[in-house]
Amino acid sequence: MADKITAKATIGSIVDVLLPLFLLALLVALCVQLLAPFVGLLVWTIILTICFKPLHERLMAKRGMSSRRSAVIIGVGLSALVLVPTAIAATSAARSIPELVATVQSGDRHVPPPPARLKELPVVGERANAAWTQAATDMPAFAKKYGTQIAAFTKTLLGMAAGLFTAVLALVLAIIFAAICLAYAAPLRAYLARVFARITGDRQSGEHYMDLIAATVRSVANGVIGVAFVQALLVGIGFFAIGMPGAGLAALLAMALGVVQIPVIIVVLPAILYAFAAKTTTVAIIFTVWSIIGGLSDAVLKPIMIGHGLEVPMPIILLGVIGGVMAFGLVGLFIGAVVLAVGYVLFGEWVGEPAPGAENIEGGTLRAAE
Repeated sequence: MADKITAKATIGSIVDVLLPLFLLALLVALCVQLLAPFVGLLVWTIILTICFKPLHERLMAKRGMSSRRSAVIIGVGLSALVLVPTAIAATSAARSIPELVATVQSGDRHVPPPPARLKELPVVGERANAAWTQAATDMPAFAKKYGTQIAAFTKTLLGMAAGLFTAVLALVLAIIFAAICLAYAAPLRAYLARVFARITGDRQSGEHYMDLIAATVRSVANGVIGVAFVQALLVGIGFFAIGMPGAGLAALLAMALGVVQIPVIIVVLPAILYAFAAKTTTVAIIFTVWSIIGGLSDAVLKPIMIGHGLEVPMPIILLGVIGGVMAFGLVGLFIGAVVLAVGYVLFGEWVGEPAPGAENIEGGTLRAAE
């Protein structure tokens, strides 16, 4: 009889333990399922909040603004910075589409002949010259011959435009949410400090890892996106200076390649070939020198910008950036760098050796480059 009572008590104790755990796991699973569609938006919100928190603090300190007013100014400014160029580009594209369609369908509009030196380009010169000549002399025949390719290209272009519109909308929403987070930055940081303290075991370690994550995100923003912008600006100046067709798109492509850590020289080389085909030798040589300087400027800028003020070496950050992009896309720039940075510091603590640059930590707070 006593054994049966003991067995029942044991089963009851097990149920008392497992049932709350099951309900907790169910609650967590439901929360994850509900938030899953917004993960990307939340991640970009966190990234933007971290990147613009120093500006928010400067506005409050130097201009005497309230937290909410500063957040509104940052949110409106960033939204305008995104929406105004997008609206201009969309309006320009919308106006040019009917003209392009009319040109392809009727062939009435004049297409200038190809430059004389286009034929001299290696590999693609002959075919490009023949196609351009046909488009300039007989547009209906050109449209009929390349109709399938034009249709496929148009479909791809429309898909890219739809994806770009969605990305811009998501970015604006992330900016709005980031502005809200900045408006309540102090209580939000205090709350996150308590969460990290529970995870790491004490408040000092929690503060340390919060600062490490924030510094890593800012380092990637400055050293990857910032350097890519400088590269695109330098090579873009050269593209516009020689009057290269599609100079703006080529500069944007150069920035995109720089962000994902692909050499910008891929965009620069065709531009150099165009310069030698369409411009004088002197102009082409000057453009080549300028483009090489702009294309290789990241070799000088990255060591200065990436990892500055961090206890994590630059190669770790770069590996995280490249691996993150391959695994998660653009947002992986920050996710990969943060994961490897935290893993590097944890591994250093596990082996009992301070990470390089650990002397920058005073009182558990990292001196982050802002």
